[in-house]
Amino acid sequence: MTLKRLTLFLVLILALVPVVVVAQELSPRAYWPTPVGTRLLISGYSYSSGDVLLDPTLPIYDVDSRINTAFIGYMQTFSLAGRNANLVLEAPYSWGVTHGLLLDTQASAHFAGFNDLAATLSVNLLGAPALTREDFQQLRAEPRPILGVSLKVVPPTGQYHSDQFINVGSNRWAGRLQMGAIFPLRPRWLLELDAGAWLFSDDADYPGGRREQDPIYAFEAHLIHRFRPGLWVSLDVNRFTGGQQTIGGEKREDSQKNVRLGVTFAVPFRVRHAVKLGFNTAVYTRYGSDSEQLLVSYNLLLQ
Repeated sequence: MTLKRLTLFLVLILALVPVVVVAQELSPRAYWPTPVGTRLLISGYSYSSGDVLLDPTLPIYDVDSRINTAFIGYMQTFSLAGRNANLVLEAPYSWGVTHGLLLDTQASAHFAGFNDLAATLSVNLLGAPALTREDFQQLRAEPRPILGVSLKVVPPTGQYHSDQFINVGSNRWAGRLQMGAIFPLRPRWLLELDAGAWLFSDDADYPGGRREQDPIYAFEAHLIHRFRPGLWVSLDVNRFTGGQQTIGGEKREDSQKNVRLGVTFAVPFRVRHAVKLGFNTAVYTRYGSDSEQLLVSYNLLLQ
C-alpha cells in the first residue's frame, strides 16, 4: 500500500467511532465497518442542559440540570465467523447539578462520580465480511448496502447511594439490542437506519421502593455526506418511546415519546487523529429529555 493510500485509510478510520452518549443516543456511522486489527483510543466530553437527568427515568419533574460527562473508551475490530465485528468499551465520569420537584417538594443535588461501565459488541451480517485495508478502500470507493446487529451491556458498576434519588450509577443492569442498515444513495451520500430496544433489570434498593421499568424502543436515522476521507457531516434524528415505570408497586405516568434532532461533524488531522463534534436538541418531548447536548470526542488510531 502506498503512503498516500495508507494516510487516507488512517484518517478515515479515525472518524468512525460513535460518541459515547446515554440511552437517547445519536450515533451516525455506527455500522460502517473498519479493517480487522483496527484499534482506537477514544476520549471525549459532553455537556447537557435543561430537563435532563443522568437517569432519564427518575420520578423528578420540572428539571433544570447542568451535566458534564467525560469519557474514555477503546475499540478493537476483529473477525467473527468470517464477518466484520468490533468491541467498544466505555468508562464515563459525570459531574454537575440538578434542580427539580421530587414528590412535590423542591430539591436540588450536586453530584460527581463514575457512571456505569459499558461494552458494545457489533457484528456486520451483510455487506461487510472481515475486511483487509484493501477491502476497506474498495468499500469506501464503491459503497454497498450493509446490515449489522449490536448488543450493548451496561452493568451496575457506577457510584450509587441507596438513600439518594440522584446518582451517577443506576444500580441495575441495562442492555440494548439493535439492528442497523446503511444504504448508499450516491457515492458520497449514505442513509443509515437503526432500530433497537433497551431492557432493564429491577432496582431493589431504590429509595421509593422496588423500581421496575418497561423497555424503551429507539429509532435513529442519519443522512451522511462524505466530503473526503475522514471528513463528513451527518444530520441525525431519533425517536424513543416506552419506559413506563412501576415504583413500590405503583405505576407512574412517565411513558416517554420523544424526538431529538442533531448534527455531527468529523474532522481528521495529522494522519492518526480526528475530532468529532456533535449537537442535538429536543424537538418533541412527552416526558423528560427536553434539553440540549453538546459533544466533542477525540480519536487516536493505535493500529
